[in-house]
Amino acid sequence: MIARIIETLKTYKAYDPAAKSLWEIALLYPGPRVMLFHRFANKLYRMKLFFLARAIAEVGRGLSGIEIHPGATIGRHLFIDHGMGVVIGETAEIGDHVTIYHGVTLGGTSLEKTKRHPTIQDHVVIGAGAKVLGAITIGANSRIGANAVVVRSAPANSVVVGVPGQVVLREPTSLAVGEKADLEHGRLPDTITETLTALIAHVESLEKRVNGGGIYGPTLHAPEKGVWHWGDFSI
Repeated sequence: MIARIIETLKTYKAYDPAAKSLWEIALLYPGPRVMLFHRFANKLYRMKLFFLARAIAEVGRGLSGIEIHPGATIGRHLFIDHGMGVVIGETAEIGDHVTIYHGVTLGGTSLEKTKRHPTIQDHVVIGAGAKVLGAITIGANSRIGANAVVVRSAPANSVVVGVPGQVVLREPTSLAVGEKADLEHGRLPDTITETLTALIAHVESLEKRVNGGGIYGPTLHAPEKGVWHWGDFSI
């Protein structure tokens, strides 16, 4: 347990340039604090001591502003930056080296007592205010833009933006052991603007062709099953 606590503190030190020391993180940061409570609550939950598990989780929420259901499965090196308003549901599953910013919800969309919350694979970054809803899967090495509302699964190496979330594939990447996740959550494609720009340029090229010459303008590949290709956008 002590080793896991130190590991969590070092994760925060590596991902937060504002952190000055491990002591500061241990005593003043809400993320490691809530994870300490969650580890205990999760063990009790798996022992079917549901009331006690929920009670401990509620104490953790009161001390951190982060609500994690004791049934949630969370991997190693989770980094919750700031944390206020984060909600993680009962059947949510989070892999290793995941980064979550404040205001994020991993929520359910069903009243059935089944898997109803998202699965977040390794090295995913979820921007501030994003909502990931339902029993969907976000593939590894993906990032979700701030305030996106994600209601369908996204493959690995995706960027998801907008309401509802539009999935844009980017060039596949793989991270070596210990390598930091892609934190460029502010570098996001504007799918609507870029699509309209391409359409306007294409219409202009057609008009030039009809009026005596010219060449076709830039083209944009249509999405396949709702998924855009990374090469069409700068991400």
